[in-house]
Amino acid sequence: EGTGRCTGTAPWHRRRMCVCPGPRRIAIPVRSSRLPLFSDAMPAPTQLFPLIRNCEIGRIYNTVCYCHHKHLCCLSPHLAHNHLRCAPQKKLATLCPKENFNQFIHARSYVSTPQRFYLTPPQVNSILKANEYSFKVPEFDGKNVSSILGFDSNQLPANAPIEDRRSAATCLQTRGMLLGVFDGHAGCACAQAVSERLFYYIAVSLLPHETLLEIENAVESGRALLPILQWHKHPNDYFSKEASKLYFNSLRTYWQELIDLNTGETTDVKEALINAFKRLDNDISLEAQVGDPNSFLNYLVLRVAFSGATACVAHVDGVDLHVANTGDSRAMLGVQEDDGSWSAVTLSYDHNAQNESEIERVKLEHPKSEEKSVVKQDRLLGLLMPFRAFGDVKFKWSIELQKRVIESGPDQLNDNEYTKFIPPNYHTPPYLTAEPEVIHHKLRPQDKFLVLATDGLWETMHRQDVVRIVGEYLTGVHHQQPIAVGGYKVTLGQMHGLLTERRARISSVFEDQNAATHLIRHAVGNNEFGTVDHERLSKMLSLPEELARMYRDDITIIVVQFNSHVVGACQNEDF
Repeated sequence: EGTGRCTGTAPWHRRRMCVCPGPRRIAIPVRSSRLPLFSDAMPAPTQLFPLIRNCEIGRIYNTVCYCHHKHLCCLSPHLAHNHLRCAPQKKLATLCPKENFNQFIHARSYVSTPQRFYLTPPQVNSILKANEYSFKVPEFDGKNVSSILGFDSNQLPANAPIEDRRSAATCLQTRGMLLGVFDGHAGCACAQAVSERLFYYIAVSLLPHETLLEIENAVESGRALLPILQWHKHPNDYFSKEASKLYFNSLRTYWQELIDLNTGETTDVKEALINAFKRLDNDISLEAQVGDPNSFLNYLVLRVAFSGATACVAHVDGVDLHVANTGDSRAMLGVQEDDGSWSAVTLSYDHNAQNESEIERVKLEHPKSEEKSVVKQDRLLGLLMPFRAFGDVKFKWSIELQKRVIESGPDQLNDNEYTKFIPPNYHTPPYLTAEPEVIHHKLRPQDKFLVLATDGLWETMHRQDVVRIVGEYLTGVHHQQPIAVGGYKVTLGQMHGLLTERRARISSVFEDQNAATHLIRHAVGNNEFGTVDHERLSKMLSLPEELARMYRDDITIIVVQFNSHVVGACQNEDF
């Protein structure tokens, strides 16, 4: 078995109103990559207050921007006389108890100064490393025969609880490794279910007919099943034990159908990935329609179906890399050029309004009369940001089916305003699909690593910066670029400080033992000069739950490192 290692200790600039409370992808803030932080003496933005319950305003404000002020009657005798000139004594008498009034009259100057509360570097590291995980592919006779050396992964929450999920597993009955990131919206239920189930559907889709028969016969006779996957999970990446039987029965129905539909042809990886995505989404929908006599399970399958999730999954088998993407998470290949520099190769396309071909696809699937309403304000039906996703049955079921399921469902569902809400201009469902776009890439010796990440990373960092930071981290070689000051007036002393800071940053690069952690540190802590600013990083990690989501999204990253020697050898064999 491989050696898994988990280490850990115990902006918005544009807002659109939302029809449901919470989910980011359903008409929720779009953040800027350069977000203003609260300065030490800067008041919290007043635009936030309508979004926060009144009773929490004081606590939030004091947490983020803390200024220590005392009541006038509690001040020291050193209060300024100019305060008295600003307030008549009659008014002062009403502010202060009579016994303290004379003391107040003879007071001298007192100025309230803001106090700074920053996390220490160890505290920052504790937060950043809490969810990190590393896996190294095992060697045989001192040699690694896999095209993958290993992977690092990590997560940093912004939502509470976090709505992102991640998965990694080795296929045991076929070759290859599966890795994926999943970004949930309207809650974490759908992302959790997909992270548990999708790899099984992919593995079953890849199995030869004989193996499927062997597994079915073992179930029929009550014998132990052949293991299909070896999971590589952080302890926080849990499985839903309550739903395991339901999930197994749905998976079994799928492989029984594959047995009946056997054509005798070799399974194509691209086709297998597409079939697995679509079948799982269909099962999520069907389970919610049928329901379950167990009230807990019944509510669970409905929560999964009415929430949603995007998915970006990589299947690596030798030099064959397939990326299946549904939604707006991304896969980026890190390529090292002959001169040692790094370039980024995109292996997925966002399924949102920034993709013109995706807008065209959605419009062609519906009547001409809906051309102006199907995509509105860069959202599907004016509401949903990703144009492809698992779950989200509000954008797939007919209105009649939605009403029937909600009315017959538990009270928690029937009382939920979001689930009862029907999207505007909802005439010809389904408007949403989980079918992935699959890209195949033949690995080359210069392809050093793959970054899979949810959009929380890509919203804060450019793809080229992501690849450069990871490449320099993995090789320990830093190609320095001239410091860009972006139009700022910088003195010679300030420039010296920036250069000194950069040197210190390079010398301490190996503080992080995990490439994904190192990338998150940059994503959250980078300043306008592209260097990690501890003060900024501390502030961002100190934001309370009520505010953190307004400055960034959940971030989930998997960095897969390739074995150039094995890739080169496989490439030579092909020739």
